[in-house]
Amino acid sequence: MVLLAIDTSGKNGSLALARLPDKGGEIAVLEVVPLGGGTFSAQLVPQIAALLDKHGFTKADIAGFAVASGPGSFTGLRVGLAAVKALAEVLQAPIAAISLLEAVAHSAEIAGPVLSVLDAGRGQLYVGLYDGTPLQMQTERLLSREELAAEARERVIVTPDPQLADDVRAAGFQVAVAPYPRSDVIARLGWKRILRHETVSPEALEANYIRRSDAEIFSLPKH
Repeated sequence: MVLLAIDTSGKNGSLALARLPDKGGEIAVLEVVPLGGGTFSAQLVPQIAALLDKHGFTKADIAGFAVASGPGSFTGLRVGLAAVKALAEVLQAPIAAISLLEAVAHSAEIAGPVLSVLDAGRGQLYVGLYDGTPLQMQTERLLSREELAAEARERVIVTPDPQLADDVRAAGFQVAVAPYPRSDVIARLGWKRILRHETVSPEALEANYIRRSDAEIFSLPKH
């Protein structure tokens, strides 16, 4: 049996297929397949089918799903989540929804408390506070750089963004640069969550946008 992990949250995404252990233990990632940004809706299902076929599996062999639930591209996230919802509903397989901020925090492999940070554009940052052993999410928010500076005292900032890391380091804060998490990281975190029965049903699976979409913002009544 296998676990399928999907990340369509950014400009580029990826799929990971992992073989499940017979009795507990770690999953074995068989392959990570990159997905080009802008064409997720056209690529995703054919790439899933090709990946399964390449390793001698069918959809019936999928015992669980791990999906990057955001934050990230509104359109990209919808594509990935819709595919997982449909497949999990048909296969009656569990879903683990993984925040990208959580994946970044774990990628650094350092003890908490850490601030996991991703560029949100428009001069804003997605910031997650993670602490404990293993790391657990305390808060996830949209902050300005000034607000991040106020939060960063006595905490390590973890980011995959080299420029952001340089800026924060120059301001005198502790920084760890982590690799941008691929879907194999999502798979490993998702499997641990499935083992803990921390799963979500297809109908309850939602994107972790953190920030409202432009459509929502511009539709708000003006006072």
